[in-house]
Amino acid sequence: MTLNARIPSGPIQDKWDKHRFEMKLVNPANKRKYTVIVVGSGLAGGSAAATLSELGYQVKCFCFQDSPRRAHSIAAQGGINAAKNYRNDGDSIFRLFYDTVKGGDFRAREANVYRLAQISVNIIDQCVAQGVPFAREYGGLLANRSFGGAQVSRTFYARGQTGQQLLLGAYQQLEKEISRGGVTMFPRTEMLDLVVVNGRARGIVVRDMVTGRIETHVGEAVVLGTGGYGNVFYLSTNAKGSNATAIWRAHKRGAYFANPCFTQIHPTCIPQSGEYQSKLTLMSESLRNDGRVWVPLQQGDTRPPDRIPEAERDYYLERRYPSFGNLAPRDIASRAAKTVCDETRGVGPGGLGVYLDFAGAIERLGEDAIRERYGNLFEMYQRITDENPYRVPMRIYPAVHYTMGGLWVDYNLMSTIPGLYVIGEANFSDHGANRLGASALMQGLADGYFILPNTIGDYLASAKPEKIDAGHPECRLVQEETTVLTRRLLDVNGKRTVDSFHRELGRLLWDKCGMARDASGLREALGRIPALREEFWRNVNVPGSDAELNQALEKAGRVADFLELAELMCRDALHREESCGGHFREEFQTADGEALRDDEHFAYVGAWEYAGRDADPRLHKEPLTFEYVHLAQRSYK
Repeated sequence: MTLNARIPSGPIQDKWDKHRFEMKLVNPANKRKYTVIVVGSGLAGGSAAATLSELGYQVKCFCFQDSPRRAHSIAAQGGINAAKNYRNDGDSIFRLFYDTVKGGDFRAREANVYRLAQISVNIIDQCVAQGVPFAREYGGLLANRSFGGAQVSRTFYARGQTGQQLLLGAYQQLEKEISRGGVTMFPRTEMLDLVVVNGRARGIVVRDMVTGRIETHVGEAVVLGTGGYGNVFYLSTNAKGSNATAIWRAHKRGAYFANPCFTQIHPTCIPQSGEYQSKLTLMSESLRNDGRVWVPLQQGDTRPPDRIPEAERDYYLERRYPSFGNLAPRDIASRAAKTVCDETRGVGPGGLGVYLDFAGAIERLGEDAIRERYGNLFEMYQRITDENPYRVPMRIYPAVHYTMGGLWVDYNLMSTIPGLYVIGEANFSDHGANRLGASALMQGLADGYFILPNTIGDYLASAKPEKIDAGHPECRLVQEETTVLTRRLLDVNGKRTVDSFHRELGRLLWDKCGMARDASGLREALGRIPALREEFWRNVNVPGSDAELNQALEKAGRVADFLELAELMCRDALHREESCGGHFREEFQTADGEALRDDEHFAYVGAWEYAGRDADPRLHKEPLTFEYVHLAQRSYK
């Protein structure tokens, strides 16, 4: 298959408007004849389900949480970008586009990124109309702050709980449509497979997580808004339930998986405190507006921070990147933290931490001003660490946070399976090799509110899918395969817990395919992962039955998928013999330790096709061209 991104012709600023005009439309009276399945109810899925229902489609929306309000989007803290230029500081749609392409280290499609920047201004208007309580300045205007990788203030925020407030806005819109009858909601229901009929996505197989019942739902199109796969590392900032099962099983049905090795390590997270910790906690990037990052100049200096004078501190981000300072992009800030810790200048237990210090900001602005900006974040930090960040610096360390890779989609957000759309973090489309802070919420809402509702109509009007029901032979076959797989997990009856396998896999990935990778480590991982997967299917213990609430069974299915996805991640990282963004190959770096791209050989999207259980996946390449932001060595110095 040749990858066709379906990018419209013409000047980049006109592409989206031109495309919307040229797409076919579905008559309003005909929309109610179509059923669209939306999997996921976070910012991308929830906004898509609500908007599609408002347009007149019949929507079935599925989430594994007990309420859409519990989607992981709620955990986003710092803000959402938009090129409003309210600060009159030189921002524009083109500058947001430029910063995003550069921040992604030139591994994203220009056309998609420009559209995202265009739509960003509409998102803020939509959310304000919903009543999202964005922070405001004294005079009533919406407030902005800065985030990494930008020299303007374009981030709109609601204290340190922006994701929660945006999700509540989308949730209210979704609940309105549920009440109206346009959306049928299926909570506590997990997608376990995709049904493809005559080459088109026509439904999903799901398991009721309370009763264990497995059933099939059909529609004319399927939308996946199920988030990223960061939990493959076991320890991450993601909610424990976040998983890759929906996109991975769609991949095995024919959807190509793009750039799986592009994973983001967030530089400001609370360090791990013990071997049996089950997740990590994010401290918003917004804290780096006022907090200064530093470590002792001397190796092995264990003095309390207030005993270390200014002359013996290394504000290493300000030193190495004076133009951006503490607001350097995430991949760069994370690697810099790893470097100083590798030099035995880290702080806290095990030396795996750096200081984020607010003493100067408190002295300059006053404690009340800092409390107003970050109060809930400071409270959360104190509850977890029992340290008061108003009095002592926070200790932070990088942790897995986001995945830029995902299912490949074209300009319309459709995967390589016709009728299967992928939105938000579940796709690969907008962030290249490194996502800039405050852009995840922007992409999720752009996809759900503004892009998908336009493009899905073009498919339905053109394809005119035939009517089928759950009794179709392909539906029955996929449902039976799902039932067999579920029972197989229960029948192993081995000695090791699911978590023990997940923890071992996560440690292996963090060591060999984490912040830094090299060929020997990746080859070692590619040898060990299949062995671990074989042991899993021989020795995992999943107690209980499939006819009841069974969290061990849920986790087992997800970890089984992680054990396959992890191998593809390492294979992708090994083949990409360059460093770019979050993919840092130690063999490919500049003299001063920065990522060294190879644009001649790797300026493409690597999309992997599943070729069967015992066959190597096939690599397809979508070339990337840069007409408006010219290829250059990324520099934030």
